[in-house]
Amino acid sequence: MDQELIKKCEAEAQKWLASRVYDAETKAEIQAMLDNEDKTQLVDAFYQTLEFGTGGLRGIMGAGTNRMNKYIVAMATQGFANYINKAFPEGGKSVVVGHDCRNNGRMFAETVANIFSANGIRVFLFESLRPTPEVSFAIRHLGAVAGVNVTASHNPKEYNGYKAYWEDGAQVLAPHDKGIIDEVNRVAIEDVKFEGNPDLIKIIGGEMDYDYMLAVREARIDAEVIKRQKDLNIVYSPMHGAGRVVTPLCLRSWGFENINVVPEQMVIDGNFSTVVSPNPENAEAMTLGMKLGTKLNADLVIASDPDADRLAIVCRDPKGEWIIINGNQTCMMFSYYIIKNKIALGQLKPTDFLVKTIVTTEVIAEIAKKNNVELRDCYTGFKWIAHEIAISEGKQKYIGGGEESFGFLPYDKVRDKDAPAAICLICEIAAWAKDLGKTLYDLLIDIYKEYGFSYEHTINVVRPGKTGADDIKQMMVDFRGAKAPKDIAGSKIICTKDFQALTATDAEGNVTRLDMPATSNVLQWFCEDGTKVSVRPSGTEPKIKFYLEVKGHIECANCYPGAVAEAQKKVEAIKQSLGLD
Repeated sequence: MDQELIKKCEAEAQKWLASRVYDAETKAEIQAMLDNEDKTQLVDAFYQTLEFGTGGLRGIMGAGTNRMNKYIVAMATQGFANYINKAFPEGGKSVVVGHDCRNNGRMFAETVANIFSANGIRVFLFESLRPTPEVSFAIRHLGAVAGVNVTASHNPKEYNGYKAYWEDGAQVLAPHDKGIIDEVNRVAIEDVKFEGNPDLIKIIGGEMDYDYMLAVREARIDAEVIKRQKDLNIVYSPMHGAGRVVTPLCLRSWGFENINVVPEQMVIDGNFSTVVSPNPENAEAMTLGMKLGTKLNADLVIASDPDADRLAIVCRDPKGEWIIINGNQTCMMFSYYIIKNKIALGQLKPTDFLVKTIVTTEVIAEIAKKNNVELRDCYTGFKWIAHEIAISEGKQKYIGGGEESFGFLPYDKVRDKDAPAAICLICEIAAWAKDLGKTLYDLLIDIYKEYGFSYEHTINVVRPGKTGADDIKQMMVDFRGAKAPKDIAGSKIICTKDFQALTATDAEGNVTRLDMPATSNVLQWFCEDGTKVSVRPSGTEPKIKFYLEVKGHIECANCYPGAVAEAQKKVEAIKQSLGLD
């Protein structure tokens, strides 16, 4: 290990030990790292300051500059407060603060609330854990100028995070993102105003839950089909998190009466003791829900992640076995139903539009195109979907948008992923399918038969620590240069999109400009056979992500397993072609 780097980290750690600000527990943890002959933990904790990015903070909890702890949270909040006071110099402004079930979540949220109030900003602090979308809703509903939700979303239990929101209820975008980051970077621990003003902190809870529930109900499309299928057999799990109260409440308000919860996962638990990881993308996390679904002969099993912005859906295949509908299929099914049923009910307007992220399945583009509905592509992350909603306010109506990572927003009352609303809508879709004598699986096959089959696969190459960050950076440099592919698994690349350069280059070398609101470190390759490969470093975790999409054909439900098997062979060939096997 680099001895200069170790010395630098030791010097930074000694500053924490010498300061009067840090508490005894923090200092003891730092001293233990200094005393350990293996300096790996010390270096990882101090080699950099945990970056306050455009979405806020996310990291492993513990002592150190590169860790989530109350001091890093405090400095971020002081910088955020400084920016808010500059942007809104008048008095009377307020912010909303929430948290999910994670360890230290309440302590971090109270720290945030105290610092905002110490800076003369009124705070609406949720009484206990609440969904991320409810925090977004509350910002707009209460006329707040900003907000914070303390959450690490679907990350493992060692993580916590800090999502920063602006007055529109969306995660912060330009120019405010850079302004806030600049303010945060100027803050030293001695600058933080820790002593809160209780007179400026108001606790909120049940009344906001009710208002949010009423808002979620506005995403309902066909109340009559729910009346006919009110006994739809639903199993729901909040995965120990923030959806535990609000989601069943919303389902009941839509008219569903047969709602069963997974009791072991209704327990608030920051250690997520019933799952390996609280990520709805992982099949293992749905095991208890499927077990209960089998016992109760449920029509579908649904779950939300710890901060209830993502959802997972499990339905039965023709053999009666449980099958997880993946994130791309989820977004595709929502888009299909919204378009089809708004047309059937005479609700679809020429100015309505949908949004998907650039890494999400292109089948959605086919659905929109064939039904003459505008579809917009945006960057990964719901702040970009929120941006599309914002620039169209008063001119066009947003009717839905989502991404492949199990997130969907079916209405414009929230400006982030919304699991309670999406869960209610998927239950409406299941009710509609049942009304037709079908399951969600049957509906999925219908979509593929009409609009074409595609298979998506995501590869996460994990590279933790500083060396990992350097490796990821070099991989992107290589893909733009010496290792730029000419074909993928034998299929010629006909278009390369570089969202960092904002260019699209065809097979003949002709370059056109990409119309995007900002640059992003993403590469995409489109092949003659319909294959699409996207690659980007994760913005929240130490990994680089490859999104693969391959095309196929389905004529009947029994054809689906075979089509998947063929697509998986193609995925293996793509992995080998890109050196990922």
